[in-house]
Amino acid sequence: MLRDNGNFHLVRALITGISGFAGSHLAQHLLEQGDRVLGISRHGRWPADVPRRVSDEAALYGWNLAEQGQPPEATRQAIERFAPEAVYHLAALSIPAVCGRSEPTPLAWSVNVEGTRRLLEFVEKVAPTARVLLVSSNKVYGSVSPENAVVDERRQLNPQNGYGRTKLAAEQLLHEAVQRGLHGLIARSFQHAGPRQDARLMLSEWACQFARRSNDPVVLRTRRARLDLSDVRDVVRAYREIVLHGAADSVYNVGSGVARWSGEVFDLLHQMADPDRPVIESRGHFVQEPIADISRLQRDTAWRPEVPIEQTVADTWHYWRHRLAKQAGSRSHGA
Repeated sequence: MLRDNGNFHLVRALITGISGFAGSHLAQHLLEQGDRVLGISRHGRWPADVPRRVSDEAALYGWNLAEQGQPPEATRQAIERFAPEAVYHLAALSIPAVCGRSEPTPLAWSVNVEGTRRLLEFVEKVAPTARVLLVSSNKVYGSVSPENAVVDERRQLNPQNGYGRTKLAAEQLLHEAVQRGLHGLIARSFQHAGPRQDARLMLSEWACQFARRSNDPVVLRTRRARLDLSDVRDVVRAYREIVLHGAADSVYNVGSGVARWSGEVFDLLHQMADPDRPVIESRGHFVQEPIADISRLQRDTAWRPEVPIEQTVADTWHYWRHRLAKQAGSRSHGA
C-alpha cells in the first residue's frame, strides 16, 4: 500500500547492490522501519560481516547487471512474486582506480551505465508503478573552487573522472525512463563513511592501518582536503525519505551540508586509536570537494543529519579493530 491518508508507506523494497556497504545499511534501516526487503547482488551471496537480521530477513538473489541483460530465471520469478513498490538502485563501481581517473573504464561503463539501463528496462516491465531511486554522486558536479564550493542541484554538471561520467550517464537514463512513465528520483550522495566500508576509501583506509597494530607510520594523502562527510546511516535514512516523499524526476543532494578538513577527521581517529603512532602525509596538497546544499532535501522531507562525526569515526575504528583481530585469531587458530 503506497498511500494512507496522504502519507506514503512503502512495504516492499528491492535493493540492488544490497550486499555492499551502503546497500547492507539500507537493508538494515528498511527492516527496522517495517519494510519487506528483497535484494540482488552480483553473486547472490552475503559477506561475512552483514548483520544477522539482514541476512535472515532480506531475501538475496544473484544478477550480474554488467553482463546479463535479463536476470536469471529464479531471480526474475522472485522479483515478480515480490512485486516491489520501491526500487533502490545502489549497485555500482565507485573506486576511482577501478572507474578511471578521467574517462570511464569499460568495466565501469558496463556496470554503472549499461547495468542501470538493464535494470530500468526490467522494472518498467515487471513493476511499472514502483518508485525508483537512482543513487548518483556528487562527482557529477566536477571541480569547484573554495569560493564557490557549496552546490545545489541546479549547478552545472561537469564530471571530471570516470565514476562521475558514468553516474551522469545513468542519471540521463533515469530521466528518459521518467519520460516513458516511470516514477524516478535521484539522490546525489556526497562522501559518507561508517562500519563495513571498503578499506580503499578515506576513513576506512586510515582505520585499517591503525588496526594493523604495527610500528609503521600511518599514511594519509593530505590533511588539507575540504569535504562534505556524512555517516552512512544518515545517508540511507535520506534514501528512504526521498522515496517516500520526493517529487518524481527530482534530484536531491544527500550530504551533511558541513565542510570539514580531512585533517580534523584524521585527528579524531588518531587520538582514539593510537595517539603515539607516527604519521606520514604523502602529498599534503589542498583539495576542495563539493559541499552539499541540502535545503531541497530538508524542505521536501523530514530528514536531518543525526549521527555526529565522532560516532562515525569511533564506529569505523571499532569495526576495523574487531575485524582484523578476528582475522588474526582465525589465522592463529588455523596454524
